[in-house]
Amino acid sequence: MKKWIVFGLSLCTTLLLAGLAFIFFVVAPGLPTLEAVTDYRPKIPLRIYTADNALIGEFGEEHRDFVPIKQIPAVMKNALLSIEDARFYEHGGVSFISAGRAILADLSRGFHQGASTITMQVARNFFLTNEKSLERKMKEILLTYRIEDALSKDQILELYMNQIFLGKRSHGFSSAAKTYFGKSLDQLSLAEAAMLAGVPQNPVRHNPAVNFEKTKQRQLLVLKSMVRNGYITQAQMEAAAKEEIKVVKGQQFDTHGDYIAEMVRQSIYAQYKEDTYTKGIKVYTTIYKAEQDAAYEAVRRNIMAYDQRHGYRGPEAYIELPADEDEREDAIDQILRKHPDNDKLMAAVVIQSSAKIIKAELQSGDNVEITGEGLRFAAAALSDKAKAGIKIRPGAVIRVMQDNKKNWVISQMPEVEGAFVALNTEDGSFRAMVGGFDYNRKKFNHVTSAWRQPGSSIKPFIFSAALEKGFYPGTLINDVQLSSTSEEALRWDPRNDDGKYDGPVSMRTALAQSKNVVSVRILKAIGVDHAKTWLPRFGFDKDKHQANLTMALGTGSVTPLQLASAYAVFANGGYAVNPWLISKVVDGKGTVLFENKPPAKAQEESRVIDARNAYITDLMLREVVRSGTGASASSKLARRDLAGKTGTTSEAVDGWFAGYASNVVAVAWMGYDDPKSLGGREFGATLALPIWIDSMRVALAGKAEVARAIPEGISNAEGDWMFNEFLNGAGVRTLDMDDAPPAAVTSATATANAVTQ
Repeated sequence: MKKWIVFGLSLCTTLLLAGLAFIFFVVAPGLPTLEAVTDYRPKIPLRIYTADNALIGEFGEEHRDFVPIKQIPAVMKNALLSIEDARFYEHGGVSFISAGRAILADLSRGFHQGASTITMQVARNFFLTNEKSLERKMKEILLTYRIEDALSKDQILELYMNQIFLGKRSHGFSSAAKTYFGKSLDQLSLAEAAMLAGVPQNPVRHNPAVNFEKTKQRQLLVLKSMVRNGYITQAQMEAAAKEEIKVVKGQQFDTHGDYIAEMVRQSIYAQYKEDTYTKGIKVYTTIYKAEQDAAYEAVRRNIMAYDQRHGYRGPEAYIELPADEDEREDAIDQILRKHPDNDKLMAAVVIQSSAKIIKAELQSGDNVEITGEGLRFAAAALSDKAKAGIKIRPGAVIRVMQDNKKNWVISQMPEVEGAFVALNTEDGSFRAMVGGFDYNRKKFNHVTSAWRQPGSSIKPFIFSAALEKGFYPGTLINDVQLSSTSEEALRWDPRNDDGKYDGPVSMRTALAQSKNVVSVRILKAIGVDHAKTWLPRFGFDKDKHQANLTMALGTGSVTPLQLASAYAVFANGGYAVNPWLISKVVDGKGTVLFENKPPAKAQEESRVIDARNAYITDLMLREVVRSGTGASASSKLARRDLAGKTGTTSEAVDGWFAGYASNVVAVAWMGYDDPKSLGGREFGATLALPIWIDSMRVALAGKAEVARAIPEGISNAEGDWMFNEFLNGAGVRTLDMDDAPPAAVTSATATANAVTQ
């Protein structure tokens, strides 16, 4: 018997010594250094903000924030410790009872038992692979002791709560709080904190966005453990268990600025390459949240208004609805994934339809009913006589949205595009930018990259060039169709769009009423070469404007951003502005890497036109908004310092409005990416001007009206302002007044082969 005892002891000693030798001579030498935890450098994504600190966008493989342990709310820490490691502040890093249980379970079940303490999880997450083996478990325990020796308990918990993966590309509890609830950590309720604390067990399959029911079950376990550990009362647990939790859909930002975010991302990546996405760079732009929100809503609302004016095109797709309930749900889910929701425009599959009611299922699984006024837009598609391609029937994929009264209405995804950009007239900084109807649908930024014909919005620059040749706002030009007075019509016969010709009109009135024929006569008089040389002063690309008389009607090409910069010259008294978006770049440690401070005032070296020219052109642009094609802006915004110009290209392919007030210049545009007519009754005043008004209402709120100082060198003589050197008959008082009166032309016979408004 003694022999067996001695043998057993000897065997145990041998095994123990062998095990220790294996640990110290095989396992320990292969352990990594602790720099990853002692010098923690989390991969924090690029984040982009407005000037007033609203988050616009985020770029990086991981959604992550770093929050110091002292700033993590107690409710979040208590919830996590209760379910993951209640004795965290008491043990030395390894709970021998649970660790032994884990090893035995691993040996018998193929190494599936996870680590039990938070420190062990830190060791595993930072240093080890997902390999299931006894050697890895030993490494985990050794690393745990090293970590406990190197860091305080608070430092270890800080690492864990900022590093742990919590599903949906979110790392750390701060990031997860924003991902799932759209909140910061300090805004979480007990119920929300408990739900997040339960996610680490299975972050991929059991998170609030993927499987709410499973996550809810786990939340209840967390709440019960918090009661057991004395963190909350039974009453608090019961209240939290009943709390309705709202999980946000997708990543939430403080404002809609996808096109802005992408512009910034490209700029930062060009300088910092891959570090852009991991070093926690923060970029502050010149955008203002309220103005950006207003611009986004204005573009979408007015594009949809245009779309509604031009009729319902029919469902986006059709599916056959299976009779089996489970199969039907799968079919609906599958088709709606191909037609994702677009902000407030939600995709739905029709379950039941008639001329009086539609029942449809949303991607969320909720059912909606549409009746009464909500059916009006698609009434023709509900008729028994509706063609198959537009008929709304069970299985049809349609778009629905809620009106101001929260009633469901039928809508549709618009095909037309639009854009808006606003700049500070004094320094060129961006204030708002919307590059299209929806970035996820089309990433093409129309503000910066869409080269379109400007139509009549180019006319102020032609008139500005004419001022240098002796014209003034009171110059009388004969508004007579060219074909009735010259042979010019044999090559080209421009018309006024409304078919009306008023004979002698002042230059001021001609711009206000957007008289095509007058604009062509002015260009012909001052010379195409002079005008083409004048345009680049405003930032226009000389090569994109034809060297012929069609230049007067905007047949060249501009971008909305280029046009906004050009109008800023009239707004600020004659100075060129260079648009800029980024005001400050800060690294992950808060060090300022770059800061762009605008000049205190316009510098003379940036002057591109005489102050007199800018002043007089501004007076004519104010007349456009006071009595001309842009008059609705004055009536709706009730300001006297508004100035601008509408633009509609031939056959209404593009609609524009460019204008300014106070220190804000803005341009709105609407058109199809594949150019085609927007409709015979559509103009810049009906398409783009409403976008401009809705956006500028917010941008100009609280801003005083600007009364411009009269520059030296001009006089109010002969009924209007002119350069002093053209006084006493030296300038151009009339143009083509000897031409014959117009032939009888009616709106029915006039062909508008150029723009007017």
